Amino acid sequence: MATEIERKFLISDATWRNQTHASRHYEQGYLCGRGPASIRARIDGDSARLNIKAAEIGTTRAEYDYEIPLADARHMIDHMCVASPVKKIRYWVEHAGHIWEIDEFAGDNAPLIVAEIELDDADEAFDKPDWLGTEVTDDERYYNHALALAPYATWR
Repeated sequence: MATEIERKFLISDATWRNQTHASRHYEQGYLCGRGPASIRARIDGDSARLNIKAAEIGTTRAEYDYEIPLADARHMIDHMCVASPVKKIRYWVEHAGHIWEIDEFAGDNAPLIVAEIELDDADEAFDKPDWLGTEVTDDERYYNHALALAPYATWR
C-alpha cells in the first residue's frame, strides 16, 4: 500500500513565482461524492491517471495511483463525474532540499493558491519559505475533492 505524507499551506505573498522551475496544467474529475475514498481521473497534458485516496484529513493517508489511457480519462471527466472538474496550474519550487508543489486554481476555485510539501515521515522537519502562510492540512475544505464538491467561490 502506498502512503501519502503531505502538508498543505496557504500562500502569504507572490514571491514564490520567481522561484518556480516548472509548471503544468491539470484537469481532474471526481467519480464519487463523500465517502471512504476519493476517486479521480486526472489529465496532465497528454497523459492520464486514475487516483484513489483514503478520505482522511491530516498528514498521512493511503493512496493508489495508476496510469490510464487519455481517452478513458477524458470520457470519465466529461461524463462520469459528480461535480465540475477541478482545473489548476501546478508549479514546482525547490526550497532547502524539498520540492514544493504550488497549485493555482482556476474557475470557481480561483483565486485560491495552495502549497503542498510531500514528506518521508509525518514528523520530518522542513524549512518554511518566507512566502508560506497558514497551514491548512487539517482543514478538509482545501482538499481537491472537497474543492470539486464545494468550490472556493461558494465559501463567501
